[in-house]
Amino acid sequence: MNTIRTLTYLMIGAIGLSSCGGGNTPSNVTAPGDEKSTKDKVLNTGADLLQDKSPLRKFNAYLDGFHFYNGNINAQMEAHHYVNQLNEDVYQAIIFDGNEGSPKIMGIEYIITAKLFKTLSAEEKKLWHSHVHEVKSGTLIAPGIPEVAEYELMEKLVNTYGKTIHTWHTDQERTLPVGSPMIMMGFTKDGQLHKELVDARDKRFNVSSAENRKKRADIKALPIDPMADAWQKGEIRQFVISNKADSAQHKHQGQPTPAEHH
Repeated sequence: MNTIRTLTYLMIGAIGLSSCGGGNTPSNVTAPGDEKSTKDKVLNTGADLLQDKSPLRKFNAYLDGFHFYNGNINAQMEAHHYVNQLNEDVYQAIIFDGNEGSPKIMGIEYIITAKLFKTLSAEEKKLWHSHVHEVKSGTLIAPGIPEVAEYELMEKLVNTYGKTIHTWHTDQERTLPVGSPMIMMGFTKDGQLHKELVDARDKRFNVSSAENRKKRADIKALPIDPMADAWQKGEIRQFVISNKADSAQHKHQGQPTPAEHH
């Protein structure tokens, strides 16, 4: 099916099926703080009407799936991805813990094709996860768009790789973004993802992951790079908070500031 027809389906989905694509999953937590003042509400309304939001408007695809903390496969959560495709090989996503009310930004995900993944260093590849099982299992969904458009989107995503970092751990009922950012991973086999999470999500969206699996059976998946999903081999990589500035000084461009010499 050609791209023009796919775009037509996507537009039809956006116009006619938008009610199916969200508005059914509240945030996991309520952040502490006073209610917005009348002045704040007026300022926010004015900003919404007058300020340009071009970068945000390009986050025009919605994916719902599941992650787990790298190093702890039993710490699992649903993740609502709002995706911007930068070009044919690179996507970026903002991840929320819900899709209605005041959802919290849980983190981000960068998605690249297998072509670009091959160019990464061996150590860098250990931070990325494959998407083959997420797509083929039917658990990754694009709510609200026509079935044929979702199928074509999954065809594009099945052989991609994602690097995901969560910054607000609302799945742990943390009401503020405290603690260290964490590297997340995706599921690679049946039996890893908690069934109750999938069942609850499927019920909310009125979808069937099991039916999705059948419909996507003929989606072609390339062999997964053996350096991806490194957690399966015990190669765990995770962030820690440190009082050392070696990362900022040596892994990024630029000279240390004078204060760093003291």
